[in-house]
Amino acid sequence: MTFAAPPPAREAAVRIPVWIESGPPSAPPRFEALLNNKAAPVTSTQGPGTDEVILVVLDLTGDISLIDPARQALISEIGKLPGNCWVGLLKDQDGLHVLADPGPDRKPVTDAIQLLTPSGKPGLLETVDSALAIADSMARKSPARIAVLYVTDSDIYNYREDYTNPVINQSDPHDLSRKFPEALVQEKISKLQGLVSALQPPLFVVHLNNRSSRLNQAYQNGLKVLTDTAGGESIICRSVAEIPDAIHQLFGRMDSAWNLTVELPQKPKPNLQVRISAKSGDSDLKLLWRQHLTLKRK
Repeated sequence: MTFAAPPPAREAAVRIPVWIESGPPSAPPRFEALLNNKAAPVTSTQGPGTDEVILVVLDLTGDISLIDPARQALISEIGKLPGNCWVGLLKDQDGLHVLADPGPDRKPVTDAIQLLTPSGKPGLLETVDSALAIADSMARKSPARIAVLYVTDSDIYNYREDYTNPVINQSDPHDLSRKFPEALVQEKISKLQGLVSALQPPLFVVHLNNRSSRLNQAYQNGLKVLTDTAGGESIICRSVAEIPDAIHQLFGRMDSAWNLTVELPQKPKPNLQVRISAKSGDSDLKLLWRQHLTLKRK
């Protein structure tokens, strides 16, 4: 006699990052959610000041004149965080490596930031889904707000994998690789977008060096696609002076996030369109939230 495998476990709820864009509410906000245009109960909310975990991933390989301001800005912002915000530090060359486990003690993190020697190849495209998967696993076990922040100086031409889409037929002027040199970058971003859409923590990226080549522009646009998909934000710095402001801005975004736990229907569709609204007193609040999520089976 044979037995069928048990059905995969169903997710009972999802966590949606939300930001109030209309300024501090005058009264505690009352959130409402729609999933695929159907009302879904908001079972809990964690707002600014509640427990938080930030995973900082360093993807730094090159110019010290850019990296040193980023180091100092990171150390400064981490030093301002409250005690109930735990910070972990990772680097991503040749896979993800933990430099400091998440915790309330800032010294292991800041020491590791100071001691890190930039070297090797960039790793963001190879590790971003793994970093978010770690954060996602933490989010499913803890009510704390959780976010991932990459700080990168990556150049698409410096990756181990070749994303240059070289011309296949040098004698054929109609060879599509001539017209679409960024095709391999776009394919990689599209694949990652599918993976990231099933992971619930928001993703933030500070890129220290805006590069103007067509391929790097496609890459940097792809980073924005990934952060938008994951409900976060990316900033591409155009000068050294912008680096501290960019890091400050994204720490502010992470700190000001609300995290809503939204109950799923009994038979949810795998692709969720999310709509969130809120009132404070009698006033509607202007919100920004993650608008799409793909469910994965446990």
